Amino acid sequence: MARFLRRRSLAQLCTAALAAIAFANLPALAANAAGERSHKAAKKRSNKVKIQNIRSSSEETTAERDRRLYRECQGRPNSGACAGYTQRPQPGRR
Repeated sequence: MARFLRRRSLAQLCTAALAAIAFANLPALAANAAGERSHKAAKKRSNKVKIQNIRSSSEETTAERDRRLYRECQGRPNSGACAGYTQRPQPGRR
């Protein structure tokens, strides 16, 4: 019977210690949670900046690129960068 009481008192002691540790951290957790909420609210208010891609003056246009690929891909296999550029499309067909 004495063993049972010792085990029970040890279990109660461990439970009490864990409860004390858990309750000691509650104010810190509550303050941290409030800080996270205000931080999330501040993030929601901030506006996202839209970045526009500005083409370089030395960059080729799509029409120039198409002409270059038709010129460079003549006689090559229809794959990779030359896919679709080995034969010019017939006029009137798209």
